[in-house]
Amino acid sequence: MLGVTGLLALVTLLVPVAARANVAFSLVLAAAGIALGVLIDQIPHLGLGGPIDDFFSALGHFDLSSEAFILVFLPVLLFETAIAIDVRRLVDDVAPILLLAVVAVLLSTFIVGFSLAAVTDMGVIACLLLAAIVSTTDPIAVVGIFRDLGVPHRLSLLVEGESLFNDAAAISLFALFVGMMTGERQADVLTGVLAFARGFAGGLLFGYVCGRLVCWSFILLRGQSAAEITLTVAAAYLVFLLGEHYLHVSGVVAVVTTALVISYEGRTRVSAETWTSLIDVWRQVGYWASCLIFLLATMRVPEMLAGMTGSDIVALAVLIGSALLARALVLFGLFPGLAALGWAEPISAPLRAVVLWGGLRGAISLALALAVLENPHIPDTVKSFVSVMCTGFVLFTLFVNAPLLRPLIRLFGLDRLSPSDMTVRGRAIAAALAEVRHRVTDAAADYGIDHGSAVALADSYTGRLSAAELEMAQTATPTIAEDTRSGLMMLAAREHGIYLRHYRDGKISGRITRTLLSCAARLQDGVKIDGAAGYDAASAGILAFSRKFRLALALHRRFGLEGILSDEIANRFEVLLMLQAAIRELSDFAANKLPLMVAEDAVGRITATIAVRMDAVDTALAALRLQYSDFSQALQLQYLERAAIRIEEAEYARLRSEAVVGHEVYSNLMAELDLRKQRLAHRPAMDLQLGPRKLVEGVPLFKTLSPEQLSRIIDLLHPMLAVPGDFIIRKGEVGDGMFFVASGAVEVRTETNRLRRGSGDFFGEMALLSHAPRNADVVALGFCSLLVLHARDFSALLNTSAEIRDCIHETSRLRAASLPETPMAEAEPLPAPS
Repeated sequence: MLGVTGLLALVTLLVPVAARANVAFSLVLAAAGIALGVLIDQIPHLGLGGPIDDFFSALGHFDLSSEAFILVFLPVLLFETAIAIDVRRLVDDVAPILLLAVVAVLLSTFIVGFSLAAVTDMGVIACLLLAAIVSTTDPIAVVGIFRDLGVPHRLSLLVEGESLFNDAAAISLFALFVGMMTGERQADVLTGVLAFARGFAGGLLFGYVCGRLVCWSFILLRGQSAAEITLTVAAAYLVFLLGEHYLHVSGVVAVVTTALVISYEGRTRVSAETWTSLIDVWRQVGYWASCLIFLLATMRVPEMLAGMTGSDIVALAVLIGSALLARALVLFGLFPGLAALGWAEPISAPLRAVVLWGGLRGAISLALALAVLENPHIPDTVKSFVSVMCTGFVLFTLFVNAPLLRPLIRLFGLDRLSPSDMTVRGRAIAAALAEVRHRVTDAAADYGIDHGSAVALADSYTGRLSAAELEMAQTATPTIAEDTRSGLMMLAAREHGIYLRHYRDGKISGRITRTLLSCAARLQDGVKIDGAAGYDAASAGILAFSRKFRLALALHRRFGLEGILSDEIANRFEVLLMLQAAIRELSDFAANKLPLMVAEDAVGRITATIAVRMDAVDTALAALRLQYSDFSQALQLQYLERAAIRIEEAEYARLRSEAVVGHEVYSNLMAELDLRKQRLAHRPAMDLQLGPRKLVEGVPLFKTLSPEQLSRIIDLLHPMLAVPGDFIIRKGEVGDGMFFVASGAVEVRTETNRLRRGSGDFFGEMALLSHAPRNADVVALGFCSLLVLHARDFSALLNTSAEIRDCIHETSRLRAASLPETPMAEAEPLPAPS
């Protein structure tokens, strides 16, 4: 206990040392660990006695095996990094990240391994084992430097994402080569590749299942913040142990995947306060783990470097050179190919150079080397070779790569803002200073400060404002396109915040929130890739029917399954309602706040873009409301009740803070509110209104039928839902049925005509009567409830009633006579919905 707590105390003292020296904290930790390793054997001989002597004695007898290193620290480090990562952005860059993490590890392992085998007397398997160990990268130091310098977020994400899956791939290879070295596995390339793939894929699957189970468990623990956070801590270790020791898949991959699933879905399964606390807890635990493992691992460096010879220096130089070469081949050879294929966004050469030089190694590599040292089945010569080479390489990356990383970033100008960002910065400063200057006299009056002092302070802000305006004038003026891009990025980021706020207020469910956050991320990505055009394309894509919706529609048409489709339509209702509310808020922001940040012409373009987007959302929502007005009213009423409850809750909290009501009364009021919240948590029931009898009775053609005839008709006709833009019939197809419009409207399109058919009309009968291909396209103009009569049942329908037979034949004759001769006509107005 003295040793562990003493190390934690030392860590806190090293923080200001790293800040004062302006170097990476991990570098200072490594230096301190090496110093402790040297002093462990010296301090007891000085006879100081007391706690100092006992502290170093405790460190000297601190028997923590490499397996304990991995079991205790690795799940925490992996989970902490993955739980806080932006999964949406990670998915966008998944191709380059997996390239760095998997392909680069494999390439590095074989290039480094065979290079070392060529210049040393060690066997190929021993060299490949060392190469796998040094292929793990440590993002802590690099990301810390990136944050200090303000480099692009994407660069930090690439390095963090690489480290997550990089460790998994490297440790899987390490286990494979250790098995070959000890004779537990056959030294066969194909067998090794299959074992690696099986462990990696199995870890992904097992981790995904466990992540979903944890998110499902959050529902059972809702409101129990401490239990929810404890569950994630237990999951990190259980997933690793179960995967690694019982299922024999990659426990590292399983832990990373579980954390990513929780990061993506869990944040909308728990309260916003719980999620913030969860991230804080993991950040703290990860900080302790990373500091302790760094110190404990680097304390073993003097022991691991013992016996280093001149020939080892040559081998170390080959190790460093081949590792950099392998990484450069991936970054400068394979990355451009990914961008050319459209699998990843282009990454500039400076960014790739920084990622190349920023591949630092750390405690994980040292822990794996210790595992080799402690393995009794590995020859002593291999142990010495691995420990010396690995330690030397880790120290090179920490004491050579890390200090040169800052100058390299500054050399490429990656820490500087773009001209458009500089303009936004200048305008932000000017707006803030103007507001401060305006309000400083009011603040002086509040604190009883004399007017002269307030005027003097206001004058100083006037001077700063003039300097800021002069700096803006000297900055290169961004183009209208650049200003528009900056403004749209602000709107997309604000939209993301709007959805999170609505979720925190309890107005929307976690499932809808995840969909909306994905929409906001698509807008951000569209702006980054193609500016305003990218924003427009992303907006259109958001309103398009998703693959899941299309699948639900197909299942309904094929098997009559209504549940999935009604759920998808209800989801679309909610998404459109929240999009409408968010765009209204964005319109106000664009009109009132955006002119302070971007040029007037850009504001005009952005305002027009928002107006077009609002029109599209209104149109999509109107189509739903026209068909499902009852559900629309019930859903909007529920949203209003949720908002009312939030207001009531805030008012009770205010009364409690002002001591108007006591604790007992407040608790009683909140308990009552909780019951009302639970009632409103369930969405109103969605009725697709596709009951066969109801639809048939709504068609005027069938109103004169007797009950017996009506029953026969119902058996022949099958309900079908068409969505806006659906091609119900395509010209040239073989006619396999006719359609009756129960509600909604469709458009019949020929080369010369565009005619609408509304409620009560029918179409598609001509192909059945003439046995000829379809002569027109028929497209749904909105949500349409149709009745489908298949060709095999056509004769049965005609024989049901003479009136129906005559009506269909007469209508078909008139249409056949008029279609070829009728000029292009204006569409008839839609009939009122039945």
